[in-house]
Amino acid sequence: MNYTRFLNQVSLARVPSPVRVLTEILQKGPPTMISMASGMPNVEKFPFKEATFTLRDGNSFSIDATTMQKALQYSATPGLPNLIDWLRKIQQSEHNPPTLNGQMDLVVTTGSQDGLCKAFEMLVSPNDNILMETPTYPGTLAIVKPLGCNIIDVETDKDGLNPDHLRHVLSRWSPNDAFKSREEVPDIPRILYLIPNGGNPTGTGVSTDRRKEIYEIAQKYNLLIIEDDPYYYLQFNKPRPPSFLSLDVDGRVLRSDSFSKILSSGLRLGFMTGPKPLVDRVKLHMQASIMHTSSLTQMLAIKLLDGWGLDGFKQHVDEVANFYLERRNLLLSYAEKHLTGLAEWNVPTGGMFLWIKLTGIEDTYKLIMEKAIEKEVLFVPGRDFLSDSSKKSSYVRAAYSLSTPEQMDEAMRRLSELIKDELKSKN
Repeated sequence: MNYTRFLNQVSLARVPSPVRVLTEILQKGPPTMISMASGMPNVEKFPFKEATFTLRDGNSFSIDATTMQKALQYSATPGLPNLIDWLRKIQQSEHNPPTLNGQMDLVVTTGSQDGLCKAFEMLVSPNDNILMETPTYPGTLAIVKPLGCNIIDVETDKDGLNPDHLRHVLSRWSPNDAFKSREEVPDIPRILYLIPNGGNPTGTGVSTDRRKEIYEIAQKYNLLIIEDDPYYYLQFNKPRPPSFLSLDVDGRVLRSDSFSKILSSGLRLGFMTGPKPLVDRVKLHMQASIMHTSSLTQMLAIKLLDGWGLDGFKQHVDEVANFYLERRNLLLSYAEKHLTGLAEWNVPTGGMFLWIKLTGIEDTYKLIMEKAIEKEVLFVPGRDFLSDSSKKSSYVRAAYSLSTPEQMDEAMRRLSELIKDELKSKN
């Protein structure tokens, strides 16, 4: 593929940092190498020496003094080599990408949000048209909107992004134009963004048939797919449907993964997998900004994965998914109890959210931001998930990740009272 047509001028202008290149050479070099090149501080003057971490299952691991010195020092931009090896092993086991032994590469990011931000800043120019599922994650909208592009909404339903609507949106352009340069056809969309599993806010997942159909459309129109998949391991149905990365025979998928939902959100660990020419550009951006993800948090992940092994990791993520499945079922039971006849919803297939449509209420913004707060209950109004936040929405998003069963029950009761009061005020 010609990746140059996807890159903007800022990304094309980036060049490697010579100091960062030397850091990577030093990290991969033999112990006998003497470096007078780097500006690394002397770890002997850092106050931290070693640490022991106790896990919830009673096991523990230690970071000894020698390993702690590595964890506290600058490291190479792509990530610590042992963690990169682990991530490749996980991606091969879970997705078996067709491009694994060819043009595929990955980079450790400071949470998946950091990777997404750098990806969009690499790909989007002012006035570009980009395709995004709607409703969608507000964090992505916060990245994209300031870039001066035009967001073209692609509709979703209970089975995720609708390929028929994607075709309709793209029908104004000729597929032949999709293989021309950015200068020749500046307005044709080049990027499709979606959350394929446990959608935020909808909780929906894209069906297997739709994934294949969407990928074929991407091939026809030469689209780069940004697969934002932080809820991949929080899917409730087995076997999991194939990821877009696993379908990617062309090298047109840039996939974002996250440890935030399964290990720790505070560790700020994510990773981006995709075509090497694009991942390399993300690395160049990182060299000029954060330099690398925290070596200490990377070391924690390495120690944890070393102790678990691949089977232990899979067992852990299955336990996490079962935990959220139980919480989903609890919230659904309370929604049935209090909201039947007052609201509609689809059963989430993954993630942490229930997307609720309030019957007879055209827009939920004031209801949630004013009246719900007065009743001491919080939801997210639907318009926050729209590319045009001035549009009205009948929806609210409810999260079932943190609330106790008693709080869920009471929250649904309070929401039912809010709906009843709102409908009564209109009559």
